[in-house]
Amino acid sequence: MQTTMIPAAPARLQPTGWQQHWREAIRDPRELLSLLGLQALAGVSEAAAAQFPLRVPRGFAARMRHGDPHDPLLRQVLPLDAELRPAPGFSLDAVGDAAARAGHGVLHKYAGRALLVATGSCAIHCRYCFRRHFPYAEETAAAAGWRAAVAAIRADHSLHEVILSGGDPLSLATPKLAELTDALAAIPHVRRLRIHTRLPVVLPERVDDALLAWLSALPWPVVVVLHANHANEFGAGVDAATAALRARGATLLNQAVLLRGVNDSLEAQAALHERGFAAGVLPYYLHQLDRVAGAAHFEVPDDEARALHEAMRMRLPGYLLPRLVREVAGDGSKRPL
Repeated sequence: MQTTMIPAAPARLQPTGWQQHWREAIRDPRELLSLLGLQALAGVSEAAAAQFPLRVPRGFAARMRHGDPHDPLLRQVLPLDAELRPAPGFSLDAVGDAAARAGHGVLHKYAGRALLVATGSCAIHCRYCFRRHFPYAEETAAAAGWRAAVAAIRADHSLHEVILSGGDPLSLATPKLAELTDALAAIPHVRRLRIHTRLPVVLPERVDDALLAWLSALPWPVVVVLHANHANEFGAGVDAATAALRARGATLLNQAVLLRGVNDSLEAQAALHERGFAAGVLPYYLHQLDRVAGAAHFEVPDDEARALHEAMRMRLPGYLLPRLVREVAGDGSKRPL
């Protein structure tokens, strides 16, 4: 099916910075469907949107196929009645975040690494998000100028890598990020920084001069783990953002989630990893769905996932084959499937 782009806003309405793009995100499912030339669709749920609000940057919506109710990017963000149906084995805390708490906004699951829940904000609300029920109001590391989070890391000399997650850490203003990294730079046992972010994919305007200057000045090797699930999420703006990040020395990896109706075919997976590589991004993980309440309709059975991964092994060179894994609460690492 031919891709039709959503027309850009008139020149006088064009935003001037990433914060303006952020503010102009689509929040109404009816507006999103209208922009795509779609009538009201069966299964679209106001109740699901009330429970977990829709949020989609307009630039990301512009990559959706006009007139296609099954578009893989649309499916990731559209609230559906299926989210409200109880499903056995699906819970509010699918990956054991609560049990891994090691400080205010600090999670310690794996040896040598601590994850900071930097913020609860995201530029896009993915319907399968494993933290869609996370208590961000009580557990955000940025609270009180990062003091509690930094103190927890300083006190644990086994920690050598800090992972910024969320929400999306790049939703924070660059001076706020610098406030954190300035504090971490004074901790001798911190050797690496990792940033888990979807913003360079869904809102590539976030990769601006100020962010790049901050990145260039960091004292450690930096790994940026992006999150793209489908080749159509890439485009010229994303390519420019990834090129700029690489030029500042960041190592770029991608983690995807295996999603029913989005990327659960060999063609979709091959296209994703090949397109990512064209943008300078190597595949890292292909996650089996975290069994969070509201996401059961995205699940692909393990047997199908393994068969797909084996087909990918036969199709792709080794460096384009992500590791198929599941996160299991209490495990000391991701569990290979």
